[in-house]
Amino acid sequence: MINIPEKTQVLVIGGGPGGATAATLLAREGFEVTLLEADRFPRYHIGESLLPSILQIVDLLGAREKLETHGFQRKNGAYLMWGRETWPLNFGELAGDHTYSFQVVRADFDQFLLEHARSQGVKVFDGVEVRSIEFDGERPVRAGWFVKPGNNGATGQQGSTGFEYLIDASGRNGVMANHYLRNRRYHKIFQNIAVWGYYTNTNRLPGSQQGDIAVGSIPSGWLWGIPLHDGTMSVGAVLHRDYIKSRRNVSLKNILLEAIDQSPLIKDLVAPGELISEVVSETDYSYASEKFCGPGFFLVGDAAAFLDPLLSSGVHLATFSAMLAAAGLNSFYQGEISETEMLNFYEESYRQAYLRFLVFLSAFYDVGRGRDSYFWEAQRLTQEDVNEHDLKLAFLKLVTGLKDLSDAQSDAHHFLFSEMSRRIDQNLNFRKDKEALASLDDDGRQEAEENARFFSSVEGLFALNEEDAVHGLYIATSPRLHLARASKAV
Repeated sequence: MINIPEKTQVLVIGGGPGGATAATLLAREGFEVTLLEADRFPRYHIGESLLPSILQIVDLLGAREKLETHGFQRKNGAYLMWGRETWPLNFGELAGDHTYSFQVVRADFDQFLLEHARSQGVKVFDGVEVRSIEFDGERPVRAGWFVKPGNNGATGQQGSTGFEYLIDASGRNGVMANHYLRNRRYHKIFQNIAVWGYYTNTNRLPGSQQGDIAVGSIPSGWLWGIPLHDGTMSVGAVLHRDYIKSRRNVSLKNILLEAIDQSPLIKDLVAPGELISEVVSETDYSYASEKFCGPGFFLVGDAAAFLDPLLSSGVHLATFSAMLAAAGLNSFYQGEISETEMLNFYEESYRQAYLRFLVFLSAFYDVGRGRDSYFWEAQRLTQEDVNEHDLKLAFLKLVTGLKDLSDAQSDAHHFLFSEMSRRIDQNLNFRKDKEALASLDDDGRQEAEENARFFSSVEGLFALNEEDAVHGLYIATSPRLHLARASKAV
């Protein structure tokens, strides 16, 4: 018999990075938190390459020392062979304090976060599937659960747990979005399929780059090579759906091997290696919910939206949204803000973060591409996928002149895509020649730092200072995690 509470203050569905982060942050602020995870941990998950923002998150979790000493592969940046361009990208070389991150075996990393949540007072139950949600009007109030096989003789146990707030971090399964809200929409602009496996005895990038992710583009898509601390390398290809359809009679393994053969960078890395796993695939992974929150609930991480593996945004957006939800709930329960203010802040902040990545991805896919590429024009933003008002809000404080755009939707989409493309080209030009970068004059250094700040606002944790306030609120982390009011109109 598993003693799952009949009532809890906050119920979290899902024990991945988003769920574990939200649960831990709330428990550290004194909330009663119960977390139900359908799988038995540790469990396999793709998405091994993390952004430097993870360091700020684990600092808030009180788990920085645990992460640093765990043994994960340190990642100082990336090496890209993209279109006609080749360059090493080092974190923090243009500006910023975060100069590294990690490549992680997700089974180990997710288990690490979940066990840390347990150590902070979260009541964690894995192998327990949420099968139903009861509502009071639009507000979810109770979850029905079922204990899955393998749970110490408790298999088949059923029950329900009432809650005041629900954090749905159930990933692609999307308990709320798919089964109740039915508000998940799949993107037309990222119709790609990922195919991957694991190699051993591979080459690595040279010198200080040996822990970095390698990314190589090919006409039908791109490949990754991620070195892991267990001696394996995650190797995958992200291919356009039309290309996969043209190879319908070819096995997944051969599709991956053919893609590797087209990338000099990845081909060289795996040349001495051996494929030691099955080759698997994932499709229909680019989507977003029309709403990320509502009365009594938040959709966190992949339960709300997922874009594409290219910029390693999955864990970043999951933990960022978890932080937004936890900060909002803490201020709401302290009587500092209303529920409407909390939900409006969460919705707009999370959507801004997501849309900034969306435009970045769309522009990056076009870099160095020829018109014979499957990706030419295919990744452009469309009016069906992106609301112009939301898009303008996401970039209002980042792009000069955006407030002067006309109301024509095509103007906003085209302007932002062109501006992002310009910024990417500028960023790459700074990074490609390291000697030239080191010898920049004051004006050149200032320009490089401004460019870096722009991308830090896309890939980093924003809304953490008064200048980034959303609806007059921003996240403060001292003396506790909460939403602070801006002292002036922002």
